[in-house]
Amino acid sequence: MPEPASAPSARVGKRRLALVVLALLAFSVFVALGTWQLQRLQWKLTLIERVGQRVNADPADAPGPPRWPSLSAETDEYRRVRLEGRFLYDKTSLVQAATARGAGFWVLTPLRTAEGWTVLINRGFIPVDATGRMAPLNDAGKSADAEVVTGLLRITEPGGGFLRSNDPAGGRWYSRDVQAIAAAHGLQQAAPYFIDADASTAGAAPGQPVGGLTVVSFRNNHLVYALTWYALALMVAGASVWVWRTERRRGGRPGLDREEDDDSRD
Repeated sequence: MPEPASAPSARVGKRRLALVVLALLAFSVFVALGTWQLQRLQWKLTLIERVGQRVNADPADAPGPPRWPSLSAETDEYRRVRLEGRFLYDKTSLVQAATARGAGFWVLTPLRTAEGWTVLINRGFIPVDATGRMAPLNDAGKSADAEVVTGLLRITEPGGGFLRSNDPAGGRWYSRDVQAIAAAHGLQQAAPYFIDADASTAGAAPGQPVGGLTVVSFRNNHLVYALTWYALALMVAGASVWVWRTERRRGGRPGLDREEDDDSRD
Protein backbone atom coordinates (compact mmCIF):
# COMPACT_ATOMS: atom_id res chain seq x y z
CA MET A 1 0.00 0.00 0.00
CA PRO A 2 1.56 3.31 -1.02
CA GLU A 3 2.62 5.64 1.81
CA PRO A 4 0.51 8.83 2.09
CA ALA A 5 2.18 11.84 0.55
CA SER A 6 2.04 13.66 3.88
CA ALA A 7 4.03 10.95 5.76
CA PRO A 8 7.51 12.23 4.83
CA SER A 9 6.51 15.74 5.86
CA ALA A 10 5.26 14.43 9.22
CA ARG A 11 8.51 12.60 9.83
CA VAL A 12 10.52 15.69 8.94
CA GLY A 13 8.36 17.81 11.24
CA LYS A 14 8.87 15.44 14.18
CA ARG A 15 12.61 15.33 13.55
CA ARG A 16 12.79 19.11 13.50
CA LEU A 17 10.76 19.39 16.68
CA ALA A 18 13.04 16.93 18.46
CA LEU A 19 16.05 18.90 17.23
CA VAL A 20 14.62 22.17 18.54
CA VAL A 21 13.80 20.67 21.95
CA LEU A 22 17.24 19.09 22.40
CA ALA A 23 19.04 22.21 21.21
CA LEU A 24 17.06 24.49 23.52
CA LEU A 25 17.67 22.16 26.45
CA ALA A 26 21.43 21.98 25.85
CA PHE A 27 21.66 25.71 25.20
CA SER A 28 19.76 26.53 28.40
CA VAL A 29 21.89 24.18 30.50
CA PHE A 30 25.18 25.63 29.19
CA VAL A 31 24.01 29.23 29.68
CA ALA A 32 22.85 28.42 33.21
CA LEU A 33 26.21 26.83 34.04
CA GLY A 34 28.07 29.83 32.65
CA THR A 35 25.94 32.23 34.67
CA TRP A 36 26.46 30.14 37.81
CA GLN A 37 30.22 30.34 37.30
CA LEU A 38 30.01 34.13 37.02
CA GLN A 39 28.14 34.18 40.32
CA ARG A 40 30.85 31.97 41.82
CA LEU A 41 33.46 34.36 40.46
CA GLN A 42 31.88 37.29 42.29
CA TRP A 43 31.68 35.22 45.49
CA LYS A 44 35.35 34.20 45.17
CA LEU A 45 36.53 37.76 44.56
CA THR A 46 34.60 38.93 47.63
CA LEU A 47 36.08 36.10 49.69
CA ILE A 48 39.64 36.92 48.57
CA GLU A 49 39.16 40.57 49.46
CA ARG A 50 37.66 39.73 52.85
CA VAL A 51 40.41 37.25 53.75
CA GLY A 52 43.06 39.73 52.64
CA GLN A 53 41.64 42.26 55.06
CA ARG A 54 41.68 39.71 57.89
CA VAL A 55 45.26 38.62 57.26
CA ASN A 56 46.57 42.19 57.27
CA ALA A 57 44.50 43.45 60.20
CA ASP A 58 45.84 44.05 63.69
CA PRO A 59 45.48 40.96 65.89
CA ALA A 60 42.33 40.69 68.01
CA ASP A 61 41.77 38.53 71.07
CA ALA A 62 41.31 34.85 70.18
CA PRO A 63 37.65 33.76 70.55
CA GLY A 64 36.82 32.25 73.93
CA PRO A 65 34.22 29.57 74.78
CA PRO A 66 31.16 31.84 74.46
CA ARG A 67 31.96 32.44 70.80
CA TRP A 68 32.88 28.90 69.81
CA PRO A 69 29.40 27.76 68.67
CA SER A 70 29.19 30.60 66.11
CA LEU A 71 32.64 30.19 64.55
CA SER A 72 32.80 29.26 60.88
CA ALA A 73 35.27 29.23 58.02
CA GLU A 74 33.16 31.82 56.20
CA THR A 75 33.33 34.41 58.97
CA ASP A 76 36.51 33.61 60.93
CA GLU A 77 39.13 31.63 58.99
CA TYR A 78 42.47 33.46 58.59
CA ARG A 79 41.49 36.09 61.14
CA ARG A 80 44.60 37.44 62.88
CA VAL A 81 44.40 36.79 66.61
CA ARG A 82 46.54 36.86 69.75
CA LEU A 83 46.45 34.66 72.82
CA GLU A 84 48.35 34.45 76.10
CA GLY A 85 48.95 31.25 78.03
CA ARG A 86 51.37 28.47 78.92
CA PHE A 87 52.47 25.84 76.42
CA LEU A 88 51.96 22.20 77.38
CA TYR A 89 55.06 20.92 75.63
CA ASP A 90 54.58 17.33 76.81
CA LYS A 91 51.33 17.15 74.81
CA THR A 92 52.82 18.12 71.45
CA SER A 93 51.52 16.35 68.33
CA LEU A 94 53.22 16.09 64.94
CA VAL A 95 51.10 16.31 61.81
CA GLN A 96 52.52 15.26 58.44
CA ALA A 97 52.93 18.18 56.08
CA ALA A 98 54.25 19.14 52.66
CA THR A 99 55.44 22.73 52.24
CA ALA A 100 57.67 24.81 50.00
CA ARG A 101 60.48 23.67 52.29
CA GLY A 102 59.77 20.01 51.52
CA ALA A 103 58.25 17.18 53.55
CA GLY A 104 58.05 17.24 57.29
CA PHE A 105 55.66 17.88 60.16
CA TRP A 106 53.56 20.63 61.64
CA VAL A 107 54.26 20.95 65.38
CA LEU A 108 50.99 21.39 67.30
CA THR A 109 51.29 22.23 71.00
CA PRO A 110 48.37 23.10 73.32
CA LEU A 111 48.40 26.52 74.95
CA ARG A 112 46.42 26.75 78.20
CA THR A 113 45.02 30.17 79.03
CA ALA A 114 44.64 31.65 82.50
CA GLU A 115 40.89 30.97 82.22
CA GLY A 116 41.55 27.25 81.84
CA TRP A 117 40.65 26.64 78.20
CA THR A 118 43.18 25.48 75.63
CA VAL A 119 44.00 26.17 72.00
CA LEU A 120 46.21 24.08 69.75
CA ILE A 121 49.01 26.22 68.39
CA ASN A 122 50.65 25.25 65.12
CA ARG A 123 54.11 26.43 66.12
CA GLY A 124 55.43 25.82 62.62
CA PHE A 125 57.18 23.34 60.38
CA ILE A 126 60.05 20.99 61.08
CA PRO A 127 61.57 19.07 58.13
CA VAL A 128 62.61 15.49 57.56
CA ASP A 129 65.90 14.49 55.95
CA ALA A 130 66.47 12.34 52.88
CA THR A 131 65.94 9.17 54.94
CA GLY A 132 62.57 10.40 56.21
CA ARG A 133 63.84 11.12 59.70
CA MET A 134 62.62 14.24 61.43
CA ALA A 135 65.05 16.85 62.60
CA PRO A 136 65.26 16.68 66.43
CA LEU A 137 62.65 18.82 68.16
CA ASN A 138 64.31 20.53 71.09
CA ASP A 139 61.64 21.36 73.67
CA ALA A 140 63.58 20.08 76.67
CA GLY A 141 63.91 22.61 79.46
CA LYS A 142 61.58 25.11 77.85
CA SER A 143 60.11 27.66 80.20
CA ALA A 144 56.55 27.17 81.44
CA ASP A 145 56.08 30.90 81.78
CA ALA A 146 53.15 32.58 80.05
CA GLU A 147 53.74 33.51 76.43
CA VAL A 148 51.88 35.66 73.95
CA VAL A 149 51.10 34.02 70.62
CA THR A 150 49.93 35.84 67.50
CA GLY A 151 48.86 34.13 64.31
CA LEU A 152 46.01 33.16 62.01
CA LEU A 153 42.88 31.41 63.23
CA ARG A 154 42.29 28.19 61.31
CA ILE A 155 39.29 25.88 61.31
CA THR A 156 39.77 22.23 62.32
CA GLU A 157 40.60 19.64 59.63
CA PRO A 158 38.71 16.49 60.68
CA GLY A 159 39.29 12.98 59.44
CA GLY A 160 42.75 12.87 57.98
CA GLY A 161 44.56 13.42 54.71
CA PHE A 162 44.04 12.08 51.21
CA LEU A 163 43.45 8.31 51.47
CA ARG A 164 44.92 8.33 54.98
CA SER A 165 42.91 8.49 58.18
CA ASN A 166 44.27 9.85 61.42
CA ASP A 167 45.43 7.20 63.88
CA PRO A 168 45.08 8.67 67.39
CA ALA A 169 46.10 5.43 69.11
CA GLY A 170 49.32 5.27 67.11
CA GLY A 171 49.96 9.00 67.29
CA ARG A 172 49.95 9.34 63.50
CA TRP A 173 48.26 12.48 62.27
CA TYR A 174 47.63 13.48 58.65
CA SER A 175 45.43 16.51 59.30
CA ARG A 176 45.08 19.07 62.05
CA ASP A 177 41.98 17.51 63.57
CA VAL A 178 41.51 19.64 66.67
CA GLN A 179 38.86 17.52 68.40
CA ALA A 180 40.70 14.23 67.85
CA ILE A 181 44.09 15.60 68.95
CA ALA A 182 42.56 17.23 72.04
CA ALA A 183 40.79 13.99 72.95
CA ALA A 184 43.98 11.95 72.48
CA HIS A 185 45.75 14.18 75.03
CA GLY A 186 42.81 14.47 77.41
CA LEU A 187 42.54 18.24 76.95
CA GLN A 188 39.55 19.91 78.56
CA GLN A 189 37.73 22.90 77.06
CA ALA A 190 39.68 22.75 73.80
CA ALA A 191 38.83 25.39 71.22
CA PRO A 192 37.33 24.14 67.92
CA TYR A 193 40.11 25.90 65.99
CA PHE A 194 43.88 26.08 65.95
CA ILE A 195 46.25 28.99 65.41
CA ASP A 196 49.02 29.11 62.82
CA ALA A 197 51.72 30.98 64.71
CA ASP A 198 53.52 33.91 63.14
CA ALA A 199 57.19 33.62 62.32
CA SER A 200 57.96 36.02 65.18
CA THR A 201 56.15 33.73 67.63
CA ALA A 202 57.71 30.40 66.64
CA GLY A 203 61.47 30.77 66.82
CA ALA A 204 63.70 29.56 63.98
CA ALA A 205 66.54 28.44 66.26
CA PRO A 206 68.01 24.95 65.68
CA GLY A 207 65.60 22.29 66.84
CA GLN A 208 62.64 24.70 66.72
CA PRO A 209 59.77 24.76 64.21
CA VAL A 210 59.64 27.51 61.60
CA GLY A 211 56.42 29.51 61.83
CA GLY A 212 54.76 31.92 59.47
CA LEU A 213 54.49 29.45 56.57
CA THR A 214 50.74 29.65 56.12
CA VAL A 215 49.87 29.98 52.43
CA VAL A 216 46.73 32.02 51.86
CA SER A 217 45.63 31.43 48.28
CA PHE A 218 42.42 30.50 46.52
CA ARG A 219 41.97 28.87 43.15
CA ASN A 220 39.99 31.18 40.91
CA ASN A 221 39.22 29.61 37.53
CA HIS A 222 35.56 30.61 37.47
CA LEU A 223 35.93 33.09 34.58
CA VAL A 224 37.56 30.40 32.43
CA TYR A 225 34.78 27.96 33.30
CA ALA A 226 32.11 30.56 32.52
CA LEU A 227 33.60 31.35 29.11
CA THR A 228 33.84 27.62 28.37
CA TRP A 229 30.15 27.03 29.14
CA TYR A 230 29.09 30.07 27.10
CA ALA A 231 31.26 28.90 24.19
CA LEU A 232 29.55 25.51 24.31
CA ALA A 233 26.18 27.24 24.26
CA LEU A 234 27.19 29.17 21.13
CA MET A 235 28.45 25.96 19.52
CA VAL A 236 25.11 24.28 20.19
CA ALA A 237 23.27 27.24 18.70
CA GLY A 238 25.49 27.27 15.61
CA ALA A 239 25.27 23.52 15.11
CA SER A 240 21.48 23.63 15.49
CA VAL A 241 21.16 26.31 12.78
CA TRP A 242 23.36 24.30 10.44
CA VAL A 243 21.38 21.07 11.01
CA TRP A 244 18.10 22.95 10.62
CA ARG A 245 19.11 24.31 7.24
CA THR A 246 20.35 20.91 6.13
CA GLU A 247 17.04 19.33 7.14
CA ARG A 248 15.12 21.96 5.21
CA ARG A 249 17.14 21.30 2.07
CA ARG A 250 16.63 17.57 2.34
CA GLY A 251 13.02 17.47 3.51
CA GLY A 252 11.57 20.76 2.44
CA ARG A 253 9.90 19.35 -0.73
CA PRO A 254 8.81 15.82 0.14
CA GLY A 255 6.24 15.61 -2.71
CA LEU A 256 8.83 16.47 -5.35
CA ASP A 257 11.33 14.04 -3.89
CA ARG A 258 8.70 11.30 -4.04
CA GLU A 259 7.95 12.05 -7.69
CA GLU A 260 11.64 11.87 -8.51
CA ASP A 261 11.82 8.49 -6.78
CA ASP A 262 8.83 7.23 -8.84
CA ASP A 263 10.50 8.43 -12.04
CA SER A 264 13.69 6.62 -11.16
CA ARG A 265 11.77 3.35 -10.78
CA ASP A 266 10.35 3.78 -14.30
